[in-house]
Amino acid sequence: MNVLFAASEAVPFVKSGGLADVIGSLPRALQAAGVDVRIILPKYEEIPAEWREQMVTVKEFRVYVGWREQYCGVQELTHDGIRYYFIDNEFYFKRQGIYGYGDDAERFVFFSRAVCEAIQHLDFKPDVVHCHDWQTGLVPFILKAHYHHLEEYRRIRTVFTIHNLKYQGRFSRELLQDLLGVGDSYFHQESLEFYGDGSCMKGALVYSDYITTVSETYAEEIKTPYFGEGLDGVLRSRSQDLVGILNGLDNDFYDPMNDPALAVKYRNSLSKKRQNKTAFQEEFGLPVRADVPVIGLVSRLVEQKGLDLIERILDELLQQDVQFLLLGTGEWKYEQLFRQAAEQYPDKVSTHIRFQESLAHKIYAASDLFLMPSQFEPCGLGQLIAFRYRTVPVVRETGGLKDTVIPYNEFTGEGTGFSFANYNAHELLFTLKQALQLYAEPEKWAGLVTNINKTEFGWGQAAKAYKQLYGRLIQG
Repeated sequence: MNVLFAASEAVPFVKSGGLADVIGSLPRALQAAGVDVRIILPKYEEIPAEWREQMVTVKEFRVYVGWREQYCGVQELTHDGIRYYFIDNEFYFKRQGIYGYGDDAERFVFFSRAVCEAIQHLDFKPDVVHCHDWQTGLVPFILKAHYHHLEEYRRIRTVFTIHNLKYQGRFSRELLQDLLGVGDSYFHQESLEFYGDGSCMKGALVYSDYITTVSETYAEEIKTPYFGEGLDGVLRSRSQDLVGILNGLDNDFYDPMNDPALAVKYRNSLSKKRQNKTAFQEEFGLPVRADVPVIGLVSRLVEQKGLDLIERILDELLQQDVQFLLLGTGEWKYEQLFRQAAEQYPDKVSTHIRFQESLAHKIYAASDLFLMPSQFEPCGLGQLIAFRYRTVPVVRETGGLKDTVIPYNEFTGEGTGFSFANYNAHELLFTLKQALQLYAEPEKWAGLVTNINKTEFGWGQAAKAYKQLYGRLIQG
C-alpha cells in the first residue's frame, strides 16, 4: 500500500500551525502499521539550511500554470525513515514566510499541478494521494481534469483531510480559470464555483474519492450551517464519503519525562509537576507559591479560540486567587488585552507575545489548568498536550474538544477535565470557578489527575483507521 501525502507544511521542516504537527507525525504511525508513506512539500526559503543542504535533486521538468510554463525541480531527503520530496521553484517559494502573499492562488495551483506531474517521474507509484487543507485541495480536481487519460493515473485514489474548514482558498473565478487552464464547464454549482468565485476547498470536497476531518464531532458539525462555512450543503451531499478520524499526538515530542525544556522531569507525580510551577514563577518574576492554581493559555490570539469570552471575564477571573500564563501571537486587540493585564496584575499574570516551543512546554508543565474555550475546534492539540503534562483542560464542548475531554462528575469522580456547552462568557467563568473549587480539595484534584494519567491519544488508533480507509478505496 503506497500513499503520497501532499501538504503545505510539516515538522521539522516548516510550521505555521497544527497541520505541520500532523504531517510530521501521522506518516510515522502509518509506516509502523505497514503503509509505505512519502510526503511532498514546497521547498520554502523558511526551511532551515541544515535540511536544505541535505536535499538532492532527483528530477526536473516543466509545469503549466495556465498558459505559463514554469520550471519545477523535485528534491528529496530521508528523515526518520520517511522519504520527503520537495517541489523547488524559487519564484514561488524563495520568500520569507509561507502564506499571505498576493499570488498565493498561483503559488498553490503551481504546487498542486507539480504534485500531479511529479507522480509519473518518481520511483514511487502511489495507490492513494492524501491531500491536506486548501493548499492541496485542487490536486484531486487536477488529477481528474488533466491526467485521467494516462494509464498510470487511472488507478490512483484521492483522500482529502479538512483540518480547518474556515480557510478555503477562495479566489476569483477568472483567476482560477486562468491558472487551471479550464473553461466554464468546471465553474458551476456542482464543481469549483462558490458564490461567484472559485474555491480550492470546494474542489477537494467535490472531486476527492473520500473526505476525512480530524474528529468525529467536527465531521457532524460541519454538515450544519453554523459550522459549515457555506459548504455544509456540499458536505451533506457527500456524507457517505465523509468520516471523522481523531488526530493523535506525538508522545515522544510531548513527554514530560524526557522534555529538555523542563526544570524537573516527571510522569504522574504531582509534587514534581509543582516543582516546574515553582521554577516558572522564579524565572518570570511571579510570587513563588506552590499552592496557587495556575491557568495556562498557549494559543493563536484569534476569536476562533474563544478570546472574546476570555476578554469579558478576565478582570473577574483575576479577582480570584490565581496566576495566569499566556503565550501566543495574533490579533492586536488580544495581544494588548494580555499586555495590559500583566501591567495591571503583575503578581498574577505572565504575558509572552511570541511563540517559542520550549516556553510552551514550560507553561504546560507549570499550569494546573489549561484554557481552550474555542468557538469551534476541528480537533485541538492543546488539550491533548495538556493531558500529557497532567494539566486539567477547561474547554467548550465543540469538535475534538468534545471528543477528548470527559466532563468531571463531582458525584462519581469520573472525568478528565471541565467543559461548558454554550458559547457564553459567564458559562466559561462559572466552569472555571468549579475547577478552582475542586483544586482547593487536594484529594479530589489528585483523583482527577489520576484519571488523566490513564488517557492515551497517540497516533496508533488514527493510523489504523486511515489504513482501513485506504484499503477500502484501493479495493474499489
